[in-house]
Amino acid sequence: MSGLRTVSASSGNGKSYDSIMKILLIGDSGVGKSCLLVRFVEDKFNPSFITTIGIDFKIKTVDINGKKVKLQLWDTAGQERFRTITTAYYRGAMGIILVYDVTDERTFTNIKQWFKTVNEHANDEAQLLLVGNKSDMDTRVVTADQGEALAKELGIPFIESSAKNDDNVNEIFFTLAKLIQEKIDSNKLVGVGNGKEGNISINSGSGNSSKSNCC
Repeated sequence: MSGLRTVSASSGNGKSYDSIMKILLIGDSGVGKSCLLVRFVEDKFNPSFITTIGIDFKIKTVDINGKKVKLQLWDTAGQERFRTITTAYYRGAMGIILVYDVTDERTFTNIKQWFKTVNEHANDEAQLLLVGNKSDMDTRVVTADQGEALAKELGIPFIESSAKNDDNVNEIFFTLAKLIQEKIDSNKLVGVGNGKEGNISINSGSGNSSKSNCC
């Protein structure tokens, strides 16, 4: 994409950036949120990630039209029991990625509930993006046309992706970051972050964690 390039993947300790964008990935458990995040930040794929417990996050700095932007990428747990924990992180989010699994119609149907949750807890100015993940699978039950239709109904952009094949993964984050930057530049979105990471519940891979196929 013109004007967009990766600068670095870092721990976020430095100040070598012009602004920060807080971005959340939400959706049912097992749709591949963690896989998308790790593919984008580390260019790795593991089909058996440990299910996220509470909140996890990663940092990646990208170049958007000559501006260095630190993406603060928050991976939220999809299980109902963590819903009250994760909704607290919606505050201050500049971008929210709603993810479903094209091989699981239930996760697609539940997007409307996730969208409702976003409207209840997120800032009105937050930029949303719908993602149909696992597009490489031949067991798909949700068509691209259905995804497009839902995105149109919700009034948000739509991208299909595969973390396994690395299809459109960069496009997800760059497209969202570019849309957010355009809002900032046009003064439609204020407050580009203060660099504070906040309280974080890191995925420890212990306790009630369970493995889930992810691609």
